[in-house]
Amino acid sequence: MEFGITFKGDLGVERTLNLIKQAEAAGFDYVWFFDSHVLWHDCYAYIGAASQITDKVRFGPFVTNPAVRDWSVTASMHATLGALTGGRVDMGVGRGDSSQRMLGRKPVTYKEMGEFVEVVRKLVKGEEAPVEGYDTTLTWTNYEMPIWIAAYGPLALKTAGKHADGLIIQLGDPFLSKWFIGQFKDAAKEAGRDVSKLRVVSAAPVYVTDDMALAREQTRWFPAMVGNHVADLVDKKYTGDDVPADFLAYVEGRKGYDYRHHADKDADHLDFITDEIIDRFGLLGPVEAQIAKIKELQEVGVTQFNIYLMCGDEERMVDEYGKHVIPAFK
Repeated sequence: MEFGITFKGDLGVERTLNLIKQAEAAGFDYVWFFDSHVLWHDCYAYIGAASQITDKVRFGPFVTNPAVRDWSVTASMHATLGALTGGRVDMGVGRGDSSQRMLGRKPVTYKEMGEFVEVVRKLVKGEEAPVEGYDTTLTWTNYEMPIWIAAYGPLALKTAGKHADGLIIQLGDPFLSKWFIGQFKDAAKEAGRDVSKLRVVSAAPVYVTDDMALAREQTRWFPAMVGNHVADLVDKKYTGDDVPADFLAYVEGRKGYDYRHHADKDADHLDFITDEIIDRFGLLGPVEAQIAKIKELQEVGVTQFNIYLMCGDEERMVDEYGKHVIPAFK
């Protein structure tokens, strides 16, 4: 089991870089960043800076999308970071949620997301690929970059199975993760891919404490964020066997979502979230409970657990995991 942390890009430069150094020393394998440039600091500047003060951890956006930059720019940027880090860069990809909605745009189609992955993969390897119909080659790079796709619904999971090296699941629920992973791997098999090489990251907030009421308050924002994607599935009428019913049901009381407070633990759009859902989607409670749930995730096929490091007490969470949780899996 690998371990990662994810930043929004709102903690300030000095504190973020210090947390990254702390995480590497604590045994974490990955450092990810949200890529939503209107809401938060640019993630790629942080990756470049952090690469110069670390030796082992890998970096990447969690997630970028096909619409926010020219595809050749995205490829060149990741190839350059691959060189700068000594080959320690991955790319997470989605359709564009907050990144696009904060510009008044809609997320891209699944087809476009899949095309984007293949074009960027080729360009980063130094191979020719079409960018807006023009055959393009980055002649100076030959980097083999792992690419992950974030997915919940059937079409997204099928796209991930066909194109991605890894699947990103934004929740810490073993039951639902098992369903997502099954769909992902079935799609990969249909595409003739070697399923044994695929990886899966479960991303969720954590709060190590014996005070469950406090833990829920610090992480209530997370199911609301996930609810955006669930609401999209509901709007598309995915029901029954296509998507687990209990995954869809919890957004029934959702009254809207303010993207200006995306992933904000103090947002005003959290009232529809129940304690049961908070407990299911995050990792809350004492160290023993955290270890037990990560083992459940591991049993259903998760290969990396990634902490959404945005619930307060960030330094303490990294310390708790480094001292007590990560050693249980290494």
